Amino acid sequence: MATYTPHWYGNGLLNVFKGNIDMDGDTFKVTLHGSGYTPLQDTDDYYNDATNELSTANGYTSGGATLTVASLTYDTATHQVRWDVSDPSWTFTGAQTWRYAVLRKARGGASSADELLAYLDPGASVTASGSYSITINAAGLLYGVVS
Repeated sequence: MATYTPHWYGNGLLNVFKGNIDMDGDTFKVTLHGSGYTPLQDTDDYYNDATNELSTANGYTSGGATLTVASLTYDTATHQVRWDVSDPSWTFTGAQTWRYAVLRKARGGASSADELLAYLDPGASVTASGSYSITINAAGLLYGVVS
């Protein structure tokens, strides 16, 4: 289990600023993708762009795990606004290898309607089995410093 810092898709962050994404009211999911997917921060904008998702097998379900919004807060000590979600976890019944974890707003319809938000990059493919969690950075998925 490791801690990963998010890399935001440009259009994902733009959708947050435009108010198209309700940070404490929408449904969010995370999916695991193999090395055949290369995130393109400037052009990937919807879930259908995130190719090579793991298949439903060995404790992973295609479409991903639902995330719970843990907090949307302001930390006066660091002068940061922080948005954090629950750490996703799976119980793999066999080995699963993934390269990127992709976070999106889940609308419940076509994958071409689910806005991509961010991806987590472990730096190399990860093979996991048994109980496995991805720890989100302690500062959250999105944080901004008030200056």
